[in-house]
Amino acid sequence: MADPIAPGTLDGVRALVTGSSRGIGADTASYLAAAGAKVAVNYRNKARRAEQIVAKVVENGGAAIAVGADLTDHDSVVAMVTTINDTWGGLDLLVLNASGGMEAGMGDDYALRLNRDAQVDVLRTALPLMAPGSRVVFVTSHQAHFVETADTLPEYLPVAKSKRAGELALRALLPQLTAAGVEFVVVSGDMIEGTITATLLERINPGAISGRRESVGRLYNVSEFAAEVAAAAVEPIPVDHTRLVGDVSEFIGTTSES
Repeated sequence: MADPIAPGTLDGVRALVTGSSRGIGADTASYLAAAGAKVAVNYRNKARRAEQIVAKVVENGGAAIAVGADLTDHDSVVAMVTTINDTWGGLDLLVLNASGGMEAGMGDDYALRLNRDAQVDVLRTALPLMAPGSRVVFVTSHQAHFVETADTLPEYLPVAKSKRAGELALRALLPQLTAAGVEFVVVSGDMIEGTITATLLERINPGAISGRRESVGRLYNVSEFAAEVAAAAVEPIPVDHTRLVGDVSEFIGTTSES
């Protein structure tokens, strides 16, 4: 598919994409780099994958660095942000893509720690680096964004609730962001074919993703949804700070915070 942002549009922009060693984050980082952004590719334990993404960006004439960090550990987040500041002297675009909660062995509270607490910590830690005109993009799902008023897969419910909690916690910072001149937008989509979440859901509940696909007619794939996330870096901010991707007809009548 064609790049969602014209080459040169993001020249000089310094971007951090969390959770970008694979999946939606990796493709988002690549799209941003193709548009001219300098991109920090964040990973937790997939250093080789992150370095491969960086190598490809550099090979294509762009600029990128791989920055490891456990986003649930404040000191690790501080180290990541410090590395970016030392390398580029600031940050213009923060894409909060990292999420999880269905992984085994991470603790009962991992979903909340990652999807709520870590999101807020990363933003607060990075905010001093962001000048007026910078932008924050938070990536979520319709199942999380509308979780108070719409049904979702039982296996996904804890993640959906934690991601919604994260979104609301970030929205609570809007007055602070506005005062700093920093823009904020939420990008929400349906279940995405090929993501780790979809794979885990299918493993736990065989037929869950195919059933979802049949009910809505079509699901976005990783590359397609990443293009929408990347586009949110440059498109005008909606009045309610929310960019809903794809068909939301079954969610119509629910309420989105603004």
